[in-house]
Amino acid sequence: MEKRANGSYLTEAPSSWTILQQEADGYAELTLRGIWHAEGDYELARAQVYARVVREDDGRLVLTWTPGVMEEGRRWTATLRVPAGGLYRVETCLRVRQDDPAMEWPMRGDMIHHLGVGDLWIIAGQSNAAGYGRGPCDDRPEPGVHMLRLNGQWDMASHPLNDPTDTLFAPNREWSNPGHSPFLLFGKRLKAELGYPIGLIPAALGGSHLRSWNPEEQGELYRNMLEIAAAAGSRLKGLLWYQGCSDANMPETDESATYLERFGAFVRHLREDFGDDSLPVLTVQLNRLIGWETGDELDRCWGRVREAQKEAALRLPGVYVVPSLDCGVCDNIHNGPDGNRLIGERLAAAALGGVYERRGYERHRAPRASAASIRQSEETGTFEIVLRFSDVSGQLLAHTKEEVFTAEDEHGRIEVTEWRVTGETEIVLALSREPSGETFVHGAYETNPAYYVPFDDESRLPMLAFYRLQAE
Repeated sequence: MEKRANGSYLTEAPSSWTILQQEADGYAELTLRGIWHAEGDYELARAQVYARVVREDDGRLVLTWTPGVMEEGRRWTATLRVPAGGLYRVETCLRVRQDDPAMEWPMRGDMIHHLGVGDLWIIAGQSNAAGYGRGPCDDRPEPGVHMLRLNGQWDMASHPLNDPTDTLFAPNREWSNPGHSPFLLFGKRLKAELGYPIGLIPAALGGSHLRSWNPEEQGELYRNMLEIAAAAGSRLKGLLWYQGCSDANMPETDESATYLERFGAFVRHLREDFGDDSLPVLTVQLNRLIGWETGDELDRCWGRVREAQKEAALRLPGVYVVPSLDCGVCDNIHNGPDGNRLIGERLAAAALGGVYERRGYERHRAPRASAASIRQSEETGTFEIVLRFSDVSGQLLAHTKEEVFTAEDEHGRIEVTEWRVTGETEIVLALSREPSGETFVHGAYETNPAYYVPFDDESRLPMLAFYRLQAE
C-alpha cells in the first residue's frame, strides 16, 4: 500500500463539476469530511485543517480559509456557506506550523474543481425528453451548465444527455443510442439570464407510459427518478417533462381519457416527496405522429392527451406548458434538433417568466382557446362558432387556411367551410349547417394536425391544441 503523504484528504465531498442547489437565500451548504496525515517534527497536537473557496477562472477569494472541526482518529469536518455562482475551486490544507500566520505555506490538501451553486432541473418523460433528435446541430457544451450523468458522475452537460454508458440506474437505460434534446439549450439560456450555473439531471426513458411515472400505478420510473435525484442531493428547482405519446397511442385503453387525473397524481406525489408543494413543472404539449395508419379513435386519443396537457397548466398551480406543433421532426414522431432548440427556448422563457418572474419574459404563455359560442350571421344567415382566446399578448395571426378546426354535434361532424381571424383574440368558424344539441369544437387535435396554426404576433407562439371545447 502506498504511503500517504502529509496533508488533508477528502473522504466525503461533492465531486468536481457538481452543481449544488441553492437555498432560498441564495446560498448552498457545502459539507466536507476527510482525514489528515502528518509525519515529522511538527506540533501535531495543534494540527488544523482549513478549507476555502476561490473563483475557478481567476483565483479571486470567495470564502477565506475556514477552520474545520478536528475529530478523533485524525478526522475532520468543515461546513461552508457558498453563494450562488461559480465556477468555484474548493481548496483544503493542513496547518501544522504556528509560525505561518498568513497561511502562505500550509501542507497540501485535496481540491474540488468547477463547482457551482445554482439551480437543478430534473428531466423526466419519454423519448422526446430523453432526446432522439438526429443530425448535426450547433448546440455545444458550456461551462456552468453541467449534468449528473447516469453513471453517477457530474460532468459538463453535452448531448446525448440520456447516454446510458455505465449507468447505475437500469430502469431508464435506453435500448438505442439517444441524440439531441431541448434541455442543454434550456440550461444555457437560464444560465445566461440568471447569472449562475444550472445543473441538469436526466431520468427519462423512451417509450415510457405515464403509468410508469405515477406511483399510484406501476411507478417504477418514478422510484428510479427519486434514486437519481438522491444522487444529486434530493433538492431541485423544478421538473422538465415531455411525455404522452405512448398514452395517446393506446386507443384500446383509457390511458388518454384518464391522463389529466393521473398526471395530477404524479405531480402531487412529486411535490410531497421533494418537500415542495409548489415545485415547478414545465411541460411540452405533444407535437405529432406522421406516416402511420391512423383513424378517428387514434386522433381522439391524441386530442385527449393534448387537452389534458393544456388543462394541467390551467388547473395545477406551478405547472406550465409550451406548444410544439410547429417544430420539425426527424422521423415519424421525434423532434429534430431544430425543433428541439425551439422547444428549449420556449421552456426557458416559461421558466424565466413563470418561475423566476424575470422582466421581459411575461409573454411566455401560448394562445389558449377559452370559450366558444354559436351565432347566426346577420349578413349571410350562416351559422358560425366564435372562438375566443386567452393568453394573447398582441394579435392573433394566421397565414394559412389549412383545416385546423373541427366541429361536431349530436349528429356528427359539421364541416367548417372557412375560418378567419376577426379580432385580436377572436376566430370565427363558418359552418355548413346549423348545430344541433351539444356542440363541440376541436383545434389541431389529430395525430398529424396542420403545421400552420394561428399564432400570437408578439410572442410568436402558436396556439395550444385543444379538444372538445363546448360551444354555447
